[in-house]
Amino acid sequence: MATDVRLILTDIDGTILPYGQKVVGRRTLAAFHRALDAGLRIGPASGRGHQWIAPLLGGDEACCATALASNGMQVYLDGELVHEELLTQGPLRRLARAVGDIKGAGAVVFDDATPLLVQGSLDDLEACFPSYAARCRVVDDVPVASAVKANVFLDGDLAAMHELADRLASELPELAFDVPQPGWINVMTAGWGKGPAIDVLCERLGVGLDQVAVFGDGGNDVSMLEHVPLSFAVEGAAPEAKAAASRQLGRVEDEAVADAVDALVRGEMPR
Repeated sequence: MATDVRLILTDIDGTILPYGQKVVGRRTLAAFHRALDAGLRIGPASGRGHQWIAPLLGGDEACCATALASNGMQVYLDGELVHEELLTQGPLRRLARAVGDIKGAGAVVFDDATPLLVQGSLDDLEACFPSYAARCRVVDDVPVASAVKANVFLDGDLAAMHELADRLASELPELAFDVPQPGWINVMTAGWGKGPAIDVLCERLGVGLDQVAVFGDGGNDVSMLEHVPLSFAVEGAAPEAKAAASRQLGRVEDEAVADAVDALVRGEMPR
């Protein structure tokens, strides 16, 4: 089956970067460059802030010039920030109050790369995300400046996190929530996520959703896996990601996405 894909977006952690590995494999980066050389746009669609993405791609800025960062809250095209969603102080304050009523839960709001602990304890944050606890600052209030990245944490399994995300969504309709992993919830503006962010790139590039391919493995990938007809979940993906994807791939450890990208560059359907 032939394809005419012009835009390729992929999650990073668990999709092209095995957990515990610090840099994406060379074969994957080489596939990115073959796509770029063929005139396709390709890049990451990550929950991470844009400043943290390039090091995971070996410092190769070309491979993340087009990107969805912070779950699509920031959209980059050819190195330019073309769209940004903002979390303002009012909704974030209401979020902090709502989380404060839940034992063991807390919230962080990011000031660029620095996590600010606006609710909860450092010990509870460390149990959920040690690297953020090690460098966060404890603050008395949500910062006045708007943010593009915020998270809720609770030392719980996926079921507990989905239950908490649903509760927060019902209490705070101005915000959106998704669950990428146990202990962690992403916070976005209402109606936003990786899926809607793809529309920004499609409009800029003049391509349809049928000319887009996406790859993912986690709960925060569901919105884009559902949004695009040609969507792939890697082996071992979360059940909700598998259900949302139209096709399945091999293992992240085998760089299955690299083989799929090469097939798309050739105009073929990945297998």
